[in-house]
Amino acid sequence: MRILAWIVAATFTPTVLLAQSAERDVSTLYRNSVLDQTMRVHVATFDADDGERYNAENCQIAAHLFQNQPGVTVRYWCEPGRFRAQWDQ
Repeated sequence: MRILAWIVAATFTPTVLLAQSAERDVSTLYRNSVLDQTMRVHVATFDADDGERYNAENCQIAAHLFQNQPGVTVRYWCEPGRFRAQWDQ
């Protein structure tokens, strides 16, 4: 039984650790709404395999490009991790 438990742990532990590491590498682009400044609208998720810095930089570039279009009145911003509908999750 101990051998089975060890096999299961050895099989799933690296997968869980890789998934947690990969989740830290993700950046999400949000915007608010013209009608509700507190609204969080999902625009894009940056989750390329190239790592946290790559995804964060691309998210910031996209936020800057969206923000600086003529006539844009909403705010764009990036946060680490996947989309969260609420501010306090």
